[in-house]
Amino acid sequence: MERYKIWTKTQLSVLVSLRFLIGWHLLYEGLSKLLSPNWSSAGFLSESKWVLQGMAEWIIGNSHVLAVADLLNTWGLIAIGIGLIVGLYARTAAFVGAGLLLVYYLNNPPLIGLEYSIPNEGNYLVVSKTLIEAVTLFLLAVFPTSQFVGLDALKINFRKNFNN
Repeated sequence: MERYKIWTKTQLSVLVSLRFLIGWHLLYEGLSKLLSPNWSSAGFLSESKWVLQGMAEWIIGNSHVLAVADLLNTWGLIAIGIGLIVGLYARTAAFVGAGLLLVYYLNNPPLIGLEYSIPNEGNYLVVSKTLIEAVTLFLLAVFPTSQFVGLDALKINFRKNFNN
């Protein structure tokens, strides 16, 4: 019980809720891509206008690389989402998820002078929901909760009991 005293119950509840909500969002994004037979990241990548534009063009220009990118994106989102929701390797999932979201952000950042043909769901300047979600995942990686609430906690307890 001593290990729970790092945070108050309210703080732990808020962090676990954040972990679950972002996990659900990423899981749903991955599943929606998986269940959409014609989905491809080509549309998103074709809009890239900033530091990753060259990489995006290279991915689009090679159908095999695009297929691998689509597969990794879809299943990566699903795995990250599940890891965050159930609290299994959640710290790793949070770091990887933050990295993935930063790649999304760096492909299409809301900066002055960059115009996209696909409309945004809001009006942004520098800070977008994607960036906020990425930073929040970094927060969840730095303040991990799955060691208290999640399958990681069961794994820790199992190892303790097995080693005794």
